[in-house]
Amino acid sequence: MPIEKVAIVGAGIAGLAAALAFARHGIASDLFEQAPHLVEVGAGLQVSPNASRLLGELGLLSQLEAVWTEPAQISLVSGTSLRALAHVPAGDYARNRWGAPYGVLHRATLQRVLMHAVEANPLCTLHLDTAVRDAPHATLARLTGVAYPLVIGADGVWSNVRTAIQGSPQPSFSGHVCWRFTFPDRLVPSWLKTNQVTAFLGPSTHLVAYPLREIGGFNMVAIASGASPGRTWDAQANDSQKRSLYGEFRRWDSRIVHLLRQTEQPTFWPLFEVGTGRWHNGRDTVLVGDAAHAVTPFAAQGASMAIEDGFTLARCLAESRDVPQALAAYESARQPRVAKVRSRGTFNRFAYHARGPIRLGRDMVLSLRPPEALAADLDWLYGFRAG
Repeated sequence: MPIEKVAIVGAGIAGLAAALAFARHGIASDLFEQAPHLVEVGAGLQVSPNASRLLGELGLLSQLEAVWTEPAQISLVSGTSLRALAHVPAGDYARNRWGAPYGVLHRATLQRVLMHAVEANPLCTLHLDTAVRDAPHATLARLTGVAYPLVIGADGVWSNVRTAIQGSPQPSFSGHVCWRFTFPDRLVPSWLKTNQVTAFLGPSTHLVAYPLREIGGFNMVAIASGASPGRTWDAQANDSQKRSLYGEFRRWDSRIVHLLRQTEQPTFWPLFEVGTGRWHNGRDTVLVGDAAHAVTPFAAQGASMAIEDGFTLARCLAESRDVPQALAAYESARQPRVAKVRSRGTFNRFAYHARGPIRLGRDMVLSLRPPEALAADLDWLYGFRAG
């Protein structure tokens, strides 16, 4: 008989989106989150059309449109000269070309909208302050008295559920650290456009900036090499660490360093990747989101891939009466897609952080590409329809 209820471990974007995707197919879910309340961590988030389309299917797009910003374009700019190199049109162009919008907002805002939708859905039950650390099926049976036919690990990079799957992928530190800066609208310089996402490309690092309506200012994220501070999303930088970061920008335009020094206390976190391996145990346990395939943010697709996962898994289970068969179909559908996104991120990292003659060649090639051609290169990514 069709599956009636699943257990989801982790109530981040991956877990909440999966629960709502299951509910669309009439499948109930119990979500278990170890935190006593969902905290607002992380930085801004880019929601590309492949994900916003799915959020629209959940009936959440109007709520997001009320608080997010739809940039007119995604612009690539030289970090050493502030010269515009190329841009991908967004705004109305994104809606027309890919059938869904491109928006930017705070990660916590998306999580909050998803959580409220889960709380309002009679097929979804959220259990906070409930840790599932070892032997997920046995732990959940002890906590709830329910023998779930499927446990879904949506518990992130350092997943506990993943340990129950033999041959599952393992996390590793990428060697990069993500730094977040915020500053109010009154500090926005004339060279920083308020109607676009701007990616500043520089030697060995890059910086992405865009407005966040929720904070009445700008969000800036720098990706640079560095040592891991451990399992954290919100490390506070000391003076030595800040000096080290500013040193990464020593060959950049001085106006960028001047702006960074004016911003609020930066926070940072390590960028971990989860490599290749099995995403399910062939019976009753499966992974979604970062637990299965955490990638570095060079393609800005972490949250989008998690949302796609939930929709695909829900469809596979709804269409099959056999859970192992559905899990195999899910993995077969998603692994090539994630691998392609990972490959694009690797390419972007090389291109964004290029130095010397390679940087000059990159700038020349980008300047020769018309916006429509750059947009066409993203059709496979933004035009994708999951689930």
